[in-house]
Amino acid sequence: MHTKVLNQFNRARIDQRQVAELIGIARGVIADGTLNDLEIEFLYKWLIANADAAQNPLVNALIARIKDALADGVIDDEERQDLLSTLHELTGADFETGEALKAATLPLDDPMPAIVFPHRNFTFTGTFTFGKRKDVEAVTKQLGGNITPLNMKTHFLVIGEYATDSWLQSSFGTKIVKAVEMREKRRPIALVSEAHWYEAAGRLIDA
Repeated sequence: MHTKVLNQFNRARIDQRQVAELIGIARGVIADGTLNDLEIEFLYKWLIANADAAQNPLVNALIARIKDALADGVIDDEERQDLLSTLHELTGADFETGEALKAATLPLDDPMPAIVFPHRNFTFTGTFTFGKRKDVEAVTKQLGGNITPLNMKTHFLVIGEYATDSWLQSSFGTKIVKAVEMREKRRPIALVSEAHWYEAAGRLIDA
């Protein structure tokens, strides 16, 4: 079931004009700090009309989230906040055409360690191209990992690909700072990217 979702990462590049237009639209609809039903429906219609945009994994994830929110005809507060957060991260991003967001300043482990799932504790932060956090957590549990709050027993802090160079000012920056402090105290925690997590999970799911 998850193989189809994982394959979203391998799709073709999005046209640069569409990137600029999408970011412009997103900035417009969230300018007042809120996101109403009409704005969500407008954004969804634009994404569907610009079919090429769906070839980009970040945009594809956004389409999936909006479609999921609209499925039952009622957009609840959690879905609205999730979409608003995703759009804020997208509009604040600086990324190359068709590529996942660059997060060069993130304090990721270098080199990143091999990810082992069974009997390991995972904490997730940020916004993910794979889907909602519950989707990422479900795959991790399927592969034998445990989902825990960030604590001294956390083995991996996985940071979503929507993270940008302004991560320190983001809502999840505090969690990253805390994890870095734990790592500096030689706690057995590794900070890894969503892409690294995806690669490890993909190998096991496709096996």
